[in-house]
Amino acid sequence: MILLFGDTHGSLVHVLPAVLAEKPAAIIFLGDIQAQKPFEQELGEVVDLTQVYWVPGNHDTDSKADYDNLFNSKLSDRNLHGRIVEIDGLRVAGLGGVFRESVWYPRHDPEAVPLYETYDAFVKAELAAERWKEYRRLKASGQAPDGLPSPALLGKALTHKSTIFYEDWLRLYGQRADILVTHEAPSCHPNGFIALDVLAQSMRIKFFFHGHQHDRLNYSEHEERLGFSVNGVGFRAISDQYGGMVRAGDFDEQRMHRQYRDK
Repeated sequence: MILLFGDTHGSLVHVLPAVLAEKPAAIIFLGDIQAQKPFEQELGEVVDLTQVYWVPGNHDTDSKADYDNLFNSKLSDRNLHGRIVEIDGLRVAGLGGVFRESVWYPRHDPEAVPLYETYDAFVKAELAAERWKEYRRLKASGQAPDGLPSPALLGKALTHKSTIFYEDWLRLYGQRADILVTHEAPSCHPNGFIALDVLAQSMRIKFFFHGHQHDRLNYSEHEERLGFSVNGVGFRAISDQYGGMVRAGDFDEQRMHRQYRDK
């Protein structure tokens, strides 16, 4: 069995009790983890009890500490973003981060043209000044590299480490998977993105899990249209691999009004 964890935002005290009670083969975090120290240290004995996987959320690049504690932790190789991994006999695909209008925003139009297809293209076009500044700093210290270096992980360079670029989406498109885990929601959520519908349909998935919205809406009326089951996992909530609730999210009940926003 696989357990899926909604946004934790720095508090993981509910993880160990759930792992001890449910004894899952693996657990997957759906972003906005915001570990307060290296992720493996935050989880403690959990890492000895089950396999741990994750995708990043937008708040996991809020600060250098947020980034380092996750992306540079000993669990960095368990990042599912942009790849498919077999977990407990199932093919699980991951797409972390969020869409940003300054890069690519295919909310209503899956064919929306990206301003930048890759992170490197964004850096080259938008962060030239920062790269020259870093070059001059290195040169002054006697370490001048060949060509312009990558910018320091600050500001936009850091923020966009949790942006969904077109190449990330395209890397998964058309591959086969049983489950797709994301931070963003597909179009059945009032704030969701149709590009995720198209991606999931191309992969012929059975189950879709997302975080980010801190709610757990009833998507059953959309299943026939989409061709797969969608499950939102709320704030510090836990779901099993079939969408069954293991722990309700802290805001699930008060945010149910979102179900009717566009009706």
